[in-house]
Amino acid sequence: MEKVILITGASSGIGFDAAKMLALKGNKVYAAARRVERMEPLKEYGVVPLHLDVTDAASCKACVKDIIDAEGRIDVLVNNAGFGYFGAIENVPMEEARRQMEVNVFGLAELCKAVIPHMRASGSGRIINTSSVAGKGVLYFGGWYNVSKFSVEALSDALRMELKPFGIKVIKIQPGAIKTEWGVITAKNLEESCAGTPYEKEASKEAGLMKLAYGKLNVLSKPAVVARAIRRAALSSCPKAVYRIGRGAWLMTGLHAILPARWWDAMMRLI
Repeated sequence: MEKVILITGASSGIGFDAAKMLALKGNKVYAAARRVERMEPLKEYGVVPLHLDVTDAASCKACVKDIIDAEGRIDVLVNNAGFGYFGAIENVPMEEARRQMEVNVFGLAELCKAVIPHMRASGSGRIINTSSVAGKGVLYFGGWYNVSKFSVEALSDALRMELKPFGIKVIKIQPGAIKTEWGVITAKNLEESCAGTPYEKEASKEAGLMKLAYGKLNVLSKPAVVARAIRRAALSSCPKAVYRIGRGAWLMTGLHAILPARWWDAMMRLI
């Protein structure tokens, strides 16, 4: 039986690849993002593009309603929308900090709140939240991004316990370093937020490393690696609670679990 799937942040990278893969498996996929035009190629695979601004509660509710009106149900929600704004806590404008929380955390929560009643009514469903290894250990200059991903981790764990009695599974995807537009955009944000501040020298060095890793070098995992994990989480008869995937994911979380705080801090400043 085909599943009705809503995936957010589908205009590029992981979300785009996941929408395509899930559609190719015979599912009815609704791909949502602000930039609808970038999802036009997905129509070739039967994917239905929808406009969605996850920072707008009305937009979240309308998106879910459109799918329920058309299909009568949503079997899988993939909360994949997110972005990174790096910079020293002192320098990141609070409006940017709030926006990051709105996109990465509160938008995710709004969509969960919109789909849960429908899933509960059907006695089944899956919510797949794209978190990050940055939700397990703090990265250098990643402060507010880490706050948002730590929040996704906690929110997902809470939902998993609360929704189990209703037959709804909640699954976390924890990518490591993935070669997407995220890294280049984040490096630019880091440079801008720290320009002309006491952190500029260190931030410029860190941004340069990020640009190199996410740009010229071919050392990071491709988005398809994470998209395949999302596909498994959505379609497996017995999905895992956590899928940790991509370059460095297991190493980073393992080291964070065993290293003293001072050693972790020193390592983050070196890489």
